[in-house]
Amino acid sequence: MMIIRFAIVVALLGTAPLVAAPPASETGEVKFTTEDAKAGVPELFRLESSTFRYTLTPKYDLVNSGVEILSLTFPSSVKSAHASNDIVYATYFRPKSPGKKPAVIILDILDGKQVVAEAQALWLAQHDVAALVVVMTYYGPRRPAGSKERMLTTDVEKSVANVRQTVLDCRRATAWLASRPDVESGKLSILGTSLGSFVSGVVAGAEPRIRSACLLLGGGGLVDSFSEHPLAGGVLSALALVGVTKQQLKKLIDPIDPITYAERLKNKRLLLIAASKDDVVPPIAMKRLWEATGKPELIWVEATHVGAAGFTFQMMRAVTKHVKE
Repeated sequence: MMIIRFAIVVALLGTAPLVAAPPASETGEVKFTTEDAKAGVPELFRLESSTFRYTLTPKYDLVNSGVEILSLTFPSSVKSAHASNDIVYATYFRPKSPGKKPAVIILDILDGKQVVAEAQALWLAQHDVAALVVVMTYYGPRRPAGSKERMLTTDVEKSVANVRQTVLDCRRATAWLASRPDVESGKLSILGTSLGSFVSGVVAGAEPRIRSACLLLGGGGLVDSFSEHPLAGGVLSALALVGVTKQQLKKLIDPIDPITYAERLKNKRLLLIAASKDDVVPPIAMKRLWEATGKPELIWVEATHVGAAGFTFQMMRAVTKHVKE
């Protein structure tokens, strides 16, 4: 798996030298203005109008690629149990060519090392699309030092709260992108792969400014879909032993299941990409989301979950076309 990821990064980056950018940082404020109730934003993900500060620090200038890479931080709107988790970290891949660009928020896969997400961001920036990789709750620098905290845990209610925080963080990230002079605010999208796909589907349903969503190797109807997975039987049996039924689990999971927001997603421009031989996320999950959201564009690749990496260029060409339209 690491070899595949490394090959993707090398292929996307090519031989462009990474030149350290000047250390000067930009600080500023973003006015986050909402009418969530009027817009029908699900109550769990509503935010009040507010102003938040940000810091944007140059990291690298990819001279031959025409891309600048910058680090972004801003405070989360949520106060969790850990101060480190309440700072949102993101990496901004900005095309250096003139003019306003479409922009995409990107959420990573389960391992959260940002290798896949940053490779996707670099590809997009090289194709004149600004990209912002947002670190999800309790990943990377957001995890307290020496802690075993994770976004997803065996405590379902805690996991739901963590995902909610990530969704709200992405709403602030959307406001930040919309405020940028180099971004075409009417063309804001979100891209997620695997775990990032599930969360991205919820973000798209919750944030009115997100126009398009590209959901890769994910789906919806999570409890029903995963209960049909060969490896899930033992988990459901264990839950039954402690008195948790499948219906009770669905009630807990539904707030962070993209299919819950299918009606809102019908109003978005969706691109769904799935692996027909996916051995991690059951293909039926994407079929369910596709049907529930009005049968938008759906691309199948003949691969397993990890094997889909072999179709990276095909998938990213489709994503680029979708977010630019």
